[in-house]
Amino acid sequence: MKQIVIIFFFVGLYFFPILGQESYFLTPQNKAYIYHTVRKSPILEHNIGRYIHFSGEEIKFPNGEINYDSTEQVIINNPELLKIYTHEIRRAPKGILAELANKVAIWELNTALQSHRNNTLVKDGKEADYQFFESLLIRRLPEKVLSLEKDKVKIHKRIERLSNPTLTFKDKVAMMDGMKFLTNEDKRSILKAYNYAINEFVSYRSQLLFEFLGGEADFFLNILTAAGDGSNTSGLFEEREKDERGRWNKGLPKAVGLFPYETYIGTNEKSKKKTQEVLPMGHTIHQFESFGQGRETNIHLDVWGYNSEKQTTVVITKSGKYYPLFGSVDSRFLTPDSTFGGGLTYYTLIHRVQKEIADLEERISGKRGIDYQIQNLENKRDETKLKIDKLGSELSTIRQSTITTKKRKLKTDSKRKERGGRQENVVSSYNALRSIETRIKELLEEKENILFEKQNWERKLQEMYDLVGSQWMTYKEKEGVYLFEDSTRFDVLTQEFTFPASDDKELIDVRLIAIPVSHKNNQYDEVMLHINVTDAIPLYTSQLHLNVEDLFDVDQYELLSEQLFTSKDSIAVLEFFEALYDKSKDLKLIVRGGGVGKWNNNRVVIDYNAEELANYPGKDADERLAAKESSVFKRLRTTEVRIHVDRDIIWEVNSYTDPVRSNFKPSNKKHLALMKQMNLTGNQMLSAYRAYETLKALKRELNILGSQYLPMEKSAKVIDRLNKAIDKSRINVGRTSIKYKSF
Repeated sequence: MKQIVIIFFFVGLYFFPILGQESYFLTPQNKAYIYHTVRKSPILEHNIGRYIHFSGEEIKFPNGEINYDSTEQVIINNPELLKIYTHEIRRAPKGILAELANKVAIWELNTALQSHRNNTLVKDGKEADYQFFESLLIRRLPEKVLSLEKDKVKIHKRIERLSNPTLTFKDKVAMMDGMKFLTNEDKRSILKAYNYAINEFVSYRSQLLFEFLGGEADFFLNILTAAGDGSNTSGLFEEREKDERGRWNKGLPKAVGLFPYETYIGTNEKSKKKTQEVLPMGHTIHQFESFGQGRETNIHLDVWGYNSEKQTTVVITKSGKYYPLFGSVDSRFLTPDSTFGGGLTYYTLIHRVQKEIADLEERISGKRGIDYQIQNLENKRDETKLKIDKLGSELSTIRQSTITTKKRKLKTDSKRKERGGRQENVVSSYNALRSIETRIKELLEEKENILFEKQNWERKLQEMYDLVGSQWMTYKEKEGVYLFEDSTRFDVLTQEFTFPASDDKELIDVRLIAIPVSHKNNQYDEVMLHINVTDAIPLYTSQLHLNVEDLFDVDQYELLSEQLFTSKDSIAVLEFFEALYDKSKDLKLIVRGGGVGKWNNNRVVIDYNAEELANYPGKDADERLAAKESSVFKRLRTTEVRIHVDRDIIWEVNSYTDPVRSNFKPSNKKHLALMKQMNLTGNQMLSAYRAYETLKALKRELNILGSQYLPMEKSAKVIDRLNKAIDKSRINVGRTSIKYKSF
């Protein structure tokens, strides 16, 4: 058997990336920027840092910290010192590759815009980039800000200045306010044109970079979005780093000024004029469909402009299900855990709105509320009316009595006094009644105003719940992986939210919510978000994925190939050994003799309803041979080895056959008896033997490589764990399984 090239390594099982395919497509400046970005980003360094290897000497400050600016210059002058291994990096989470590609694409757009402002496009080699951006912008700009000069479309100079990312949203609006010929709708259209041009440029370039880095996706969606007030982005565009003497270095551009704000036309609460103007939205909603076709839908989220005092909130919805994600208090990472200390959260605001509603309800229906006061006044009103009726009746009686005495020529002062007293009481009662009714009317108006205010708060509360949801999907967390009740998952270490594989497409919303200054106004702190969406085959990040056709002759299970692993698998094999050496990682070995396979969504799976054929279709031997070698049949005769390392190790060996009937019968009497007992077909039993033979070959090869790649002490532990797992394994076939050691 041929030996695979030995990989040298040093303490901690890290290795020199001397094998793999080197990517030469990047300019020296791009490569230097990638190095700087990956090293300075914990999430990128953790996931792909080992695949970006700088073989030169990193320049450091006296305090031991890396001087990234100076090291960048070394890479620019000597680009061969930085190697990017696309064969290995392609197995990284797609969202991680997309995040790196997005950062580089934003940097490229920034440098093109900067060169344009400095009139150095040709000198800097950015003319093509800027022309591409400008062409995108012109597509959406209103005609009134465009002109034709020498058969070339030109953008109004003052509108062109809006491309400066260091301008805040408010700066941009203020600049346009000075252009009296623009309406508010014109201003919105201009901002939307810039939003479109930025997203289209970054998305296009990100996808190219993603693919150059080895990323694979049939669906690639890249979105930059921002929500909030848009007033605090000034000065954030360029990051500055200090050396040990307090001097400023250039650092990495944050480019938050390039994140587009969604807008509306409304009244600015802070403005004294109370006139209509263009304002940024407090939230954004981006909608798309899940991929379907048996693929996972992978959503990567990258928060920019993180505010440690306000909890960043992102909500994903699908089919009426809500999956909210919240910024952690001690990092900018999102998690489904809403716990947040020492700052303002969206649910804090919801609770405050609920308290406003509760306080208004208390004012109306509380113990001494308006309803209570009205009821008391209505009782007094009724009592007063009864009193007036009674006094009226008594007055009528006195009047009748007075008339009678007059006929008898008898006049008394006592009757006159009694009647006068009653009349005064009637007048007083009528005054009291009017006062009561006036007060009731005032209270009813006050109640109506409170109900109107309560209705506004209830509408606001409903809008807040519509955004964040009132019923959230429950989850369980293990080692930073959040598994929701419907098998959707979120990985905090990659910031990837993954919907499980499905054949159907469904609508998905991603909502970015800015936190207002308080629940009583519409002034928001801004937050920026990069969203990337790709499709993915389940377990696509597997360190090893061998998918080989026709490893065996017809009805045979002896391997035709001398070896399964090649030099390109060396780094992946070493990573597998590293994982095996880590006892905290559980190892799950799954071996399947799948029998007849079927092609489903770009992969082979077990055909549980297989109809076996007597022979390959065709009128003669040549046609049958052509059918056998066609992709329809050949792709089903596959043996798959997949090793996926994450929190645990999942190792799968699967073998399948095409649907042509097999005459295979095992020589092992116990296996033959089991075959008859469980009514297994020749194809099922053949695939079980092929899976066993593949696993046996893997055991042999990995034992050799373990002793080559690892120090003696470590290799002994790794090989021992590997062999024990294989020896204890069972090959699944049909409704039963067969012990590995029984073969």
